[in-house]
Amino acid sequence: MAGDGTIQRWDHTQISLQNFSYLWTISNFHSIVEERLGSLRSPTFSIEANDKWCLTVNPNGLDEVSADYLSVNLVLLSCLKSHVWAKFQFWIISDKGEKKQTRRSQTAFRFVPGLGYGFKKYILRDFLLSHAPRLLPHDQLTLLCMVSVVKYSFSISDQNRKPGIQVPRCTLADELGELWDNSRFTDCCLVVSGQEFQAHRAILAARSPVFRAMFQHDMEESRKNRVEIPDLEPQVFKAMMDFIYTGTAPDLDSMADTLLAVADRYGLERLKVMCEDAILRDLSVENAAHTLFLADLHNSGQLKTQALDFITAHAFEVSETSGWKAMVGSYPHLVAEAQRFLASAHLPFLEPLFKSLKQS
Repeated sequence: MAGDGTIQRWDHTQISLQNFSYLWTISNFHSIVEERLGSLRSPTFSIEANDKWCLTVNPNGLDEVSADYLSVNLVLLSCLKSHVWAKFQFWIISDKGEKKQTRRSQTAFRFVPGLGYGFKKYILRDFLLSHAPRLLPHDQLTLLCMVSVVKYSFSISDQNRKPGIQVPRCTLADELGELWDNSRFTDCCLVVSGQEFQAHRAILAARSPVFRAMFQHDMEESRKNRVEIPDLEPQVFKAMMDFIYTGTAPDLDSMADTLLAVADRYGLERLKVMCEDAILRDLSVENAAHTLFLADLHNSGQLKTQALDFITAHAFEVSETSGWKAMVGSYPHLVAEAQRFLASAHLPFLEPLFKSLKQS
C-alpha cells in the first residue's frame, strides 16, 4: 500500500563472462601414443590473480568406452573461492593455423579445486593420426582452450543518492494474484477434471490469445462464460493460472515438460520459453532424445537447436540410450534431422555415427 512506510534500496547485480584462451603444444605425439603414456598435464595458467588451471590429455582415453579416443579436460587446481562457474571450448590448431575439431560445453560447470570437465571422446585417435600432416604438423599436437568464467558484480545504485521520496515497489502482480486466489469479482468459470475455478475473462483474454479468441467470437464459451479445460491435471492448471495472473511460474523443475505443452496450447510464449530453459538445464545423455521430441512436438526452436547441438557433441552416448532407440522406430524424421545436423557440423571424425544413429 502507498502509505505503509516501506523503505527500499535499489541494488544491481550484473553477470558477465570473462574469456581467457590458452594454447598448449605437445611434441613427439606419435611416441607418446606408441608408449601408451597416461595422462599428460599442461603447465599451469591463471585467469585471475589467485586461481590456477591446467589442461590434461589422455591419448588413450579415460576408460574402456573411450579407449579409442583422445580425451581432453580443463582442471581447476586452486582458487580463493569455494568454486568457480565456467564454460569451455576446445580446438585443434592445424598446420595452417586454422581451428579444427570444435567442441564446446553446453552449459557452465561448477569447478572446485581438483575437479575437471571436458570430453572423454574428443577425437578418434586413428583419425587424428591418419590426418597427421594437417592436425599434427611436425609431430606436434596444438590444443587451444577458451575458458569463459562467469563473473558476478554488485552495485548499490541508490547509496549516494540524496534523501528523497521512497517509491514503493509495484504490487500489481500481488494484487492480481489475490484476485485469483480469492475468486473476487469473477465473471467466468473454468472446469478442470470436474473441478470448477472462477476467473476473469478480461485477464484471461489479455494474457492468452486462445482465451481471447474464445471470448471474442460467438463460441459456446463466450455465450455461457464456461470453459472446459480437457486433459489437464488441476496442479498443472493452477501453475498455468498463477503465471497468467502474476507472471511467475513456480516449481518448473517438477512439471516443465507438462507446462511446456500447456503453454504451447494456450499461446503463453513467455511461460513456454521459461519451460524450455528449465528443460535445457536438465539436458543429459539419457533424456536428449526425449528433449528433441518435446521440442519438435511443441515447435520450440531454441530448445530443438540446443538438443541437436547436444546430440552432436555426445552422439555415441546418445545413440546407445533406450530413448534414442525408441525414436529410431517411432520418429524417423527426427533421426534424419539429427543426421543432417551432424553433417552440417563439419566434424569428419563423426562420419561413422551416421550409420549407427540410423540403425541403433
